[in-house]
This record gives sequence, C-alpha cells and structure tokens, in this order.
Amino acid sequence: MTQRPPDLIVVPAVMQQRLRLLGFDTQSMLRRAGLPADLFASGKARITTRQMFAVWDALAAMNPDPALGLRIGAEGATEHYDIASIAALHSPNFGEALQRLSRFKRLTCPEVIRIERGDGEVRVRFHWFLAEGHSPPLLTDGTFASVLELARRGTGTRVVPRRVELVRAHTSAQAAMLGAHFGCAPRFGAAADVIVFDEALLAQPFVTHNQDLLAVLLPGLEAALAAQAPATSLVDQARAVLGRTLRGERPSIQAVAAELCVSTRTLQRRLEEAGTSYQRLLDEVRHQAARQLLEDTQLEAGEIAFVLGFEELNSFTRAFRGWEGTTPARWRMAQAVPERP
Repeated sequence: MTQRPPDLIVVPAVMQQRLRLLGFDTQSMLRRAGLPADLFASGKARITTRQMFAVWDALAAMNPDPALGLRIGAEGATEHYDIASIAALHSPNFGEALQRLSRFKRLTCPEVIRIERGDGEVRVRFHWFLAEGHSPPLLTDGTFASVLELARRGTGTRVVPRRVELVRAHTSAQAAMLGAHFGCAPRFGAAADVIVFDEALLAQPFVTHNQDLLAVLLPGLEAALAAQAPATSLVDQARAVLGRTLRGERPSIQAVAAELCVSTRTLQRRLEEAGTSYQRLLDEVRHQAARQLLEDTQLEAGEIAFVLGFEELNSFTRAFRGWEGTTPARWRMAQAVPERP
C-alpha cells in the first residue's frame, strides 16, 4: 500500500506577507494558535495539518469580519500566488488549471483536490486526508474564493458557480455574504464542502495562458514531484485510494484516476501492463476489507456489503463465496473456532 505523505505543510513567505498586509500581528496569531511566536522568522515555516487548522481558527478569533476568508482567497495579487496557483493561472483553460492545481498542490501540503464530472457539472472538493474533522469555515471560504478567482482571472469573465455546498450550519448573515460573493445561494448542512461549476467551463480558454512560462515552470515542478513521490507503483497507489474510499459506494475508475492525477485511459493501460484490471483490483481490496471487517468487527453481513459498495447483500454473498468458497457468516464462525493445541 502506498505511503501517505508526511503531515507537513509549507507556509510560503508570500502567505505570511499577505497576512501582514491584511493587518495581522502574525506573532500574536501564532501564540493564539499554540505555536512559537517566531515560527515565521525564517521566512519558510513548516507546520502540521492540526496546526494549520489552529492558525485559521486563530485568524477567525482575531478578526470577526465574516468575509475575511473571502478576502484572503480573492483579493490577493498574482505575485502572492503559490507556485501551484501560478502554474494553474497560466494554463490553457480552466480544466487544465484545476488539474495542475491538484497535481502540484501536493508539493506544499497533504491535500487532495477531488474533481468529479457528471450530469453537466464539475464538483471540486478540497480534502485534507490527514485532518481530524472538517476544515475551518474560514479556510473553506478562502479556498473556494481562490478557486473562483482563478476561474474569473483566467477567463476574464465573472464566472458564477452552479452552487456552493457547505458543512456548516445556516446563518442569515453567512448566507447573504456568501451569496453576494459567489453569485449563488449557498447550501448549508451538506455532507462535504464542495464548489460546483458548469462542466462546459472546463474547456473555457484562459486569457492568462502563457506557454513560455509553463515551459520554464513545469519541468522543475515535475522533478520536485518525482523527488517527493514514494517508490511505489501506480497499481499500489490505486489500491490505496480504493482502500480509503470504500465508504458505502463503489468508487469509479474515473474518481480513482482523478485522485492519482492521471487520465482514466492511462490508469487502465498501466493496470493492464501490470497484469491486472480495475475490476480485479477492486475485488482484491473488497476481499481484504471484507475479511478484516468480518473478523475484527461485529457488523452484520448486510452492513459490510453496504460499506464495500455492494448494491445488495446477495451480491456481496456471491462475491464472498467466490473468494473464500463459503458464505460470510460461515467464514466468520470458522475464524471464531479456537485452534487445537
């Protein structure tokens, strides 16, 4: 199984400068977050996901302005962009911008940008997979505002999302503020924080496209990714993604490919070259997970079937019989029988 990247986030000097321009006393902010006041003294600080969330909570506590996250995400000058955002802004279109943002974001933090297409829309979700719980609302506002600003600056038009789905509870003030900024009424109480665009926007050309700049930037970024990446195969990485996304639905190959930042066709080809297929890999992960859940938990077979993404218990029972030659219930009972000395 692929190794997770270290829980380490680089806070670039431009971000620190941005906070100072907004009038923050960064030393007071760091102390409030439970961090050393001189953390930013070296210019390039490194903190964990928990500490990052604490910083954003401290920002919210120090400045009660409900629009602060939107200001941080949308009002920054391009010279204050991080390297991933610079590569995204100068991409040919919004779709490639999102892909580059997703790919190179991994150089600075343990965050995955999930891009899901379907039903004429594209759903963009920022997932901090080493986090305990959801990201702070202020951070979510800033992140969504920065993505929208990327689309607006890149296309040169006032892009309006289809909708914004938020985990937080509804408040009238938040609804009015966010609705005014995004141009659509936010939906509160969602299962995850998601910003949704028209799928057609992905092909919208960027007026900021600069191929010469990309030719300079991309080789260095790709080299940095290669140096950072663990020595594991794409098959192992796909297996790891499947293992952590089996949560009540069957993960699609398109979703797995998107998380690995490769095309669906590339993933299929690489799996074939390794002598396997997406379905076979999914079966392996389901088989291993089924054995673990039957042996280590008290979940009923029907509940396990749901967790593993089977549509019904009979489908799970047939699959398990193919794996083990018996039913889930009988297999569980056999594991409970003590071995003879």
